[in-house]
Amino acid sequence: MMSRTENGEMVWRDVITTNQFITDSETIVSSGGTFELGFFSPSGSSKRYIGIWYKQLLPYVQTVVWVANREQPLTNTSSVVLKATKPGKLVLFSDKNEIIWSTNTSLSVHNPVALLLDSGNLVVKDANDGNPENFLWQSFNFPTDTFLPNMKLGKTFKTGHEVYLSAWENVNDPTPGEFTLHIDPTGYPQDLIRRGTRVSFRAGPWNGLLWSGAPAPLQMQSTIYTYQFVFNEEGVYYSFSLINSSVLSRLVLTNNGYIQRYIWEDQTKSWRLYLNIPLDTCDTYNLCGAYGSCVIDNSTFCGCLEKFVPKYPQQWEKGNWSEGCIRRKPYHCNKENVFLKYLGIKLPDTKHSQYDKTMTLEGCRQVCSRNCSCTAYSSLDISNGDRGCLFWSGDLIDIRNLAGRGGQDIYIRMDSSELGKNLSQGNF
Repeated sequence: MMSRTENGEMVWRDVITTNQFITDSETIVSSGGTFELGFFSPSGSSKRYIGIWYKQLLPYVQTVVWVANREQPLTNTSSVVLKATKPGKLVLFSDKNEIIWSTNTSLSVHNPVALLLDSGNLVVKDANDGNPENFLWQSFNFPTDTFLPNMKLGKTFKTGHEVYLSAWENVNDPTPGEFTLHIDPTGYPQDLIRRGTRVSFRAGPWNGLLWSGAPAPLQMQSTIYTYQFVFNEEGVYYSFSLINSSVLSRLVLTNNGYIQRYIWEDQTKSWRLYLNIPLDTCDTYNLCGAYGSCVIDNSTFCGCLEKFVPKYPQQWEKGNWSEGCIRRKPYHCNKENVFLKYLGIKLPDTKHSQYDKTMTLEGCRQVCSRNCSCTAYSSLDISNGDRGCLFWSGDLIDIRNLAGRGGQDIYIRMDSSELGKNLSQGNF
């Protein structure tokens, strides 16, 4: 909706109040004109939803970045209203004044409003309080399938609240689909996609520069955006920000389980696909089993790390790699063990890992040596030399060979009889 100032200038209305609500025929627009909120129907559907989309792209395409009532679609909106209510909620009311959808808060304010920010974030707050720490609710904490600049994916430990992406059921149905994208803090935090409860893709743990198993396109420094990863006693989150504010870019979790980055092209008036992950077959989670490593250039994809052999050779010959590999010479806790170095790999699943942020690499070796259940260690942070430790216990899974294309070093416990030249590429 628009209104005029005293000078006759037209300005967008960006707020919903207790007495200024919107119906299906009305919208609000962020102050800079970047985003718009209102009712919409996906292509090929008659169902109505409340959503946020890029206002400035409407002449060319409606790109929806957030959906409110994705599980409560409307078929009749003739008397439906979206309004702010006391003590501090944004509520979608039916024609019978029944609540169809609502934000949640345990706090209350005197004059609640819902404000659409130019970041695409819809916030519920007191009209006279602009402090983000006092927001009652914000859509950035409850995203759908789209990751926008300065949104934070992750988890707050004190409250247990997790911010994650949830794909649409299909391109015409915003109902939550099978796939979700998480920054999983179990063990040491890592980026992963789940299909239901099962992991389908894992980018690896953060190593101070990027996700350790990031595909080659993510390993190059971008001139468009920068990443931020924060992990402390309060929580863990991952975000990105745009270097040039005039650029439009977003990440989307698709209904078939891909993470796609798009950048708006002014010349073609369309979104250009900039990145598509998983990148290849070797990005399939745990394709090669324990101590198996995937090499995309190999016709069979899977092989065993050097000094490891297939656990069940006959299955391996048939292309069934799920049982993985075992050490050629098992180690024993009451005998001398060594740690062999494998270079350029995607670090294994860190779900059952432990970490220390301060140790040196030599300190990591000493600690792991004293604990026979410690099967491997690696540097936690390689952004400025080697700092901190990651420790694994149990089998190592979801490894791929990235030698020459990134990856990281890892030291794996072996029987001392395997000691020889350090391994340079974790060959098969």
